[in-house]
Amino acid sequence: MVETKDTQQNTKTEKTIKKKSALREWVDAIVFAVIAATIIRWFLIEAFTIPTPSMEKSLLVGDFLFVSKFHYGARTPQTPLQLPLTHQKIWGTELPSYLDWIQLPMFRFPGISEIKNNDVVVFNYPPEDNYPTDLKTNYIKRCIGIAGDVIEIKNRQVFVNGKEASNPPLMQSSYEIKPPKNTVINERVFKRYDITDHYATNLGSYIIQTTPATLQEFKQKETEIIKDIVQITSDKGTYSEQVFPMAEGFDWSIDNFGPLEIPKKGNKISIDKRNLAIYGKAITHYDGNKNAEIKDGKLLIDGKEVKEYTFQQNYYFMMGDNRHNSQDSRIWGFVPEDHILGKGLLVWWSIDPDGGLANIFSRVRWGRIGMLIE
Repeated sequence: MVETKDTQQNTKTEKTIKKKSALREWVDAIVFAVIAATIIRWFLIEAFTIPTPSMEKSLLVGDFLFVSKFHYGARTPQTPLQLPLTHQKIWGTELPSYLDWIQLPMFRFPGISEIKNNDVVVFNYPPEDNYPTDLKTNYIKRCIGIAGDVIEIKNRQVFVNGKEASNPPLMQSSYEIKPPKNTVINERVFKRYDITDHYATNLGSYIIQTTPATLQEFKQKETEIIKDIVQITSDKGTYSEQVFPMAEGFDWSIDNFGPLEIPKKGNKISIDKRNLAIYGKAITHYDGNKNAEIKDGKLLIDGKEVKEYTFQQNYYFMMGDNRHNSQDSRIWGFVPEDHILGKGLLVWWSIDPDGGLANIFSRVRWGRIGMLIE
């Protein structure tokens, strides 16, 4: 075989190509992994953890979840100047992980489903005004009402569009346990029934949060230490100044609430005192109106009084399954559609935060791993 001039040139070129150093290969691999993970996190699936008991016993503190972004459609980032794989702060510090110099309009890609009643949804906490929308604290609750629904709560029972809604199977409520006089209920008794949220009152009774099924078992097996059990209900007007919409003329409580119509894109309302109390913040803070304000009982947009208003996006009403230990829409109102992150899929890891450090394997809740979220 005769080696031509072109062949000699290619051979020489190949010999001059330098092999990547091990450090360079590691850097390239890490950069690729970070970019891939960021894309997956933004548009497909993100991992979350449960930090509070507002969804117990459906979801437990220490559960780690996969949340689908593609079910409802992934959002494009609003705050692009952000360290990859961070949220509000740089890991282990109080330093912001982002710069808000650039704020982009958010768009939502088409999803494979709409938000449905009783979906477990992750969203940005609406009242948090000190962060851009996509960096507000993440909350997880159950969607009780979708856009256009009329919701009402009567003596703890939720009604949607006049029909009694199905309750989550592991929904918790508050009960007062009254033992015989001078009887102390040992901590081990509560632990036996997995009643983790309880405290003693000054009157010698105990307030517990548990499911109806657990309460029934507790009542049947602990007859010697139970004199009476009373289910706790907040009557109308109970702490109404702390319940949405926190305005004069509303005697709602967390257990007796509404009726309330949830805003739907395209729906029109008249502007009066009552509607401003209910929908005013949605109009002025979340509905994309840059120059909207409520002044002297009037709605002004771009300085002009508006007597009718048409909503620009859908809204949702969220509640925790731990009904008496949940900060949710009964307290702070509607969740705008542009605050929705995704749908809870499954628990991929779960560890008891109160299990101590002696044996980490004993703290793992093995039975919850792979559990679908319903």
